[in-house]
Amino acid sequence: MDKISKFNLNSLFDVQDQLIKTPGGGLIIFQGMQNHTADSIKSLEGFDRAWIEEAQSISAYSWRMLRPTMRKAGSEIWASWNPASPDDPIDDFFRGSGSDRPDLISVRANWSDNPWFRSGTLPTERIEDQRARPDEYGHIWEGDYVSITDAIIFRNRVSVEDFKTPDDMRFYYGVDWGFAKDPTAAVRCFVSDGCLYVDHEAGGVGIELDDTPAVLSQIPGALDWPWKADGARPETISFLANRFGFRISAAKKWPGSVEDGVARLKSFKRIIVHPRCKRVAEEFRKYSYKVDKRTEEVLPVIADAWNHWIDALRYALDGVIQNRRTVPVFSSADNDQI
Repeated sequence: MDKISKFNLNSLFDVQDQLIKTPGGGLIIFQGMQNHTADSIKSLEGFDRAWIEEAQSISAYSWRMLRPTMRKAGSEIWASWNPASPDDPIDDFFRGSGSDRPDLISVRANWSDNPWFRSGTLPTERIEDQRARPDEYGHIWEGDYVSITDAIIFRNRVSVEDFKTPDDMRFYYGVDWGFAKDPTAAVRCFVSDGCLYVDHEAGGVGIELDDTPAVLSQIPGALDWPWKADGARPETISFLANRFGFRISAAKKWPGSVEDGVARLKSFKRIIVHPRCKRVAEEFRKYSYKVDKRTEEVLPVIADAWNHWIDALRYALDGVIQNRRTVPVFSSADNDQI
């Protein structure tokens, strides 16, 4: 109604309590989806469009009822929602295992797609949430699923803040090689006053070997400083070292090296990620322990997901991260010291 009045179109629309009659004999109705019966939903058979707002709340039953009801030739169902869980019926339908149907289109739209976002108070609110409430930021601003907060490994330890990198730092460079759909991920970081700073990232999916030197060179000082890499691709390490002069070698691995690396990263007072390192920040928001789907109990097992740039960070800190399992005798208190 407000938009109709704003554009002075009141004479063309008949606005009533529960419906709007439009020019050309059209009809817009507004209905809740929670209490539909098989009979009531049949009233939608002749409609051309259905738009479900806050669609993350629609039940599996209502969604099953609505889809075959919109049977008119050329009819469409639109849905808009802020994702809460991949198990929500609407999310599973449009983004789950069967979402490759040619008649389905899923678009992820965020604040960054809004050309008018920069005006008003919203930019300040977003940056403040990103800095001070990283556990909530992903769902509120980036369309991430609501996480079981206790499962997030780096909960309350990471902030995204703009900072100027000092010139006299000892930099650490790391890279995790891509396989199939996994990205090649590269980072630069440094340690200052007990905090870990991540100031540059590079990489992506589908990077060919011949393109890898140029990708790594996007990070300042790439040819000057030593790199540590995933040792699973010795031929790639040799290619970069011998053909392009990268000072690169394989990072050490051992049984439990992932867990030791996570413990070392958690031992920093803070992990501060520059805003330009968007993929690093995203992984820190999502890197988590496995959760029992039936009981929602957090398990002491790290999920093998959202870890490519974090793996690169672990490789970069090779030597800083130590194998705790080589210590012959230690107490439980000692085990917390890295």
